[in-house]
Amino acid sequence: MVFEIIGWIGTIAILTAYFLITTQRLQPKSRGYQLLNLFGALGIIINSWQHQALPSVGLNIVWLLIAVLGIVKSMR
Repeated sequence: MVFEIIGWIGTIAILTAYFLITTQRLQPKSRGYQLLNLFGALGIIINSWQHQALPSVGLNIVWLLIAVLGIVKSMR
């Protein structure tokens, strides 16, 4: 049950990030947007790993790395 909750929190974080970008409440380069994506991807990675859904794990590792890159760039 814990892994399901973690996965749903990750999904909600990514969907929230997408909603906030679409409604222009966040900017694509903002740290908040990148953090939502980072924690969202992490939650989905944990859930997907538990379920051995390796394509989803791979996708979300890349998603997480892109978010880390965005955070690093925003700190410059």
